[in-house]
Amino acid sequence: MAQLLRVQNFTVSEDGFGSGEGQSLERPFGHANPAELMAWAFPTAHWPNRSEPGGSRGVDDYFMRDFDRNIGAEIMGRNKFGPMRGPWENLDWQGWWGDSPPFHTPVFVLTHHARPSFTLDDTIFHFVEASPADVLETAKAAAGGLDVRLGGGVATIREFLDADLVDTMHVVVAPIELGAGERLWVSPDEFSDRFHHEAVPSASGVTHHVYWRR
Repeated sequence: MAQLLRVQNFTVSEDGFGSGEGQSLERPFGHANPAELMAWAFPTAHWPNRSEPGGSRGVDDYFMRDFDRNIGAEIMGRNKFGPMRGPWENLDWQGWWGDSPPFHTPVFVLTHHARPSFTLDDTIFHFVEASPADVLETAKAAAGGLDVRLGGGVATIREFLDADLVDTMHVVVAPIELGAGERLWVSPDEFSDRFHHEAVPSASGVTHHVYWRR
């Protein structure tokens, strides 16, 4: 079976923004409140950071459980890894996720500035300067025959969409508006020339948009 490049559980506002303005160490999503943007995900039984048993089992959890299903590697942009810009001045910074990141695979961080790889628990972070096609080839080789997740942020997803490398997308529209920030789309229908598209509403108030190649 062919390896896929998948966008999974990526959440945007009703006006299409995946993050707000003014990202900082204290505000990874800029002026967006992650507790509002990701409110659909936290109660689910398969939320990757869940530390206690339980959780909801509805449609939101149905999609959430696919976060790591058949995933062997992740590609992310530098701004998902951290708020720093330019050369790496603080190598003590090892991402937003603490000592046990939720990825459990090799992660390839796109950056224009070299940095040594490092491992936290069972996740190894590699820092690469490469084209979308080249880093995808590297990630697929590291994934051991499994799929590769494209983790974001928005600019990275758009870059891979522009290169026509994305096979499937699951994008969640949360019932909030941000007004500014990193915008994935103006309308969820704008990829209809390349993807089949279905929308699945949830009782939590979000709508799940599923895309797969035509």
